[in-house]
Amino acid sequence: MVGQKKIPLRKCIASGDMRPKKELVRIVRSKEGEVSIDLTGKKSGRGAYISLDKDLILLAKKKNILANHLKVKIDDSLYEELLQLTSEENQS
Repeated sequence: MVGQKKIPLRKCIASGDMRPKKELVRIVRSKEGEVSIDLTGKKSGRGAYISLDKDLILLAKKKNILANHLKVKIDDSLYEELLQLTSEENQS
């Protein structure tokens, strides 16, 4: 039993799947209402996790899932950044 490290799981807001935290990207809303991508997972504020899957990001945009979860209007540029991250991850 010694040496078994617990892997933190988080729920993807688009798919509802529980996944290891490292497989998801955190989107954070600060107290000022600014929304940004938190690649470190350490920024303070209200967070939501989403998979780096193009279809899930487009689904979240279409259904306004991220905006509803963070209770703030999400700019289209944030979705563009997420889509860029997916293409970068697919290349590596």
